[in-house]
Amino acid sequence: MTELATIVAEPWADWALLDSGDGQKLERYGDIKVVRPEPQAMWAPASADWDPDATFVPGSDEEGGGRWVQHRPVPRFWTLERGNVRFSASLTPFRHLAFFPDMAPQWDWMRDRSGDADILNLFGYTGVGTLLLSEAGARMVHVDASKKSVEQGKDNAALSLLDDRPIRWLVDDAAKFAAREVRRARRYDGILLDPPKFGRGPDGEVWRLEENLAPLLADCRRLLDSDSRFLVLTVYAVRMSAIAIGELLRQVMADLGGTVEVGEMTVREEARGLLLPTAIFARWSKD
Repeated sequence: MTELATIVAEPWADWALLDSGDGQKLERYGDIKVVRPEPQAMWAPASADWDPDATFVPGSDEEGGGRWVQHRPVPRFWTLERGNVRFSASLTPFRHLAFFPDMAPQWDWMRDRSGDADILNLFGYTGVGTLLLSEAGARMVHVDASKKSVEQGKDNAALSLLDDRPIRWLVDDAAKFAAREVRRARRYDGILLDPPKFGRGPDGEVWRLEENLAPLLADCRRLLDSDSRFLVLTVYAVRMSAIAIGELLRQVMADLGGTVEVGEMTVREEARGLLLPTAIFARWSKD
């Protein structure tokens, strides 16, 4: 029987889930308060007076479209911090703010295992995780299909005074890159992958999570060995069970031993302390 774990992202100085309910959530990013849709917030909010700076209004289709409505002027970019790492937040067209705060406990868990390590970050986005692991002593390879995201990652590195760290910033298709690394007989101490449900590579490559995740995980296994330390997989916005991805990872990693943990990622609401689910995860470690 698989036991499910719950990972909780607690508020920190530059981010908090302030309140949630009626299908929405109120968050604070530095001094900016935003409201975003949240289908899992099925309960009533703690307060009716949210007064955000901006609200994301979803489109009428199912493709994730929509727009931001600013109730007060919001900077195009503003700087946030987690520990010694600094990075830019922004109101993106994809309803998020250029990083995923619920990843904070995963970042902390990986940082404890990243000293003097070679780490691969696939689907690395704007590089907040990459920089936090680099700051903990890792040598990083950061891969994302979006040139804009990779450039923002480099900008975040400069903001954090980490632009001289051993980080390879690569615009590439994650699955193709991993397959090439296997052919090159590369190895890593740890791998982080945060794949989307659907996406396209820089040359139009199509990524579909249900079809492509298993082959990618198989290649990731080939990049790890008995001295490797971890693999972390997070999955958002899909009709997929944590038990299912946990069993997939357990089978892929079986010959290396170690431990596989599966469950839900959540964030703690400041108003009442309740937990709001955000994603499912599976992670392997030699612990």
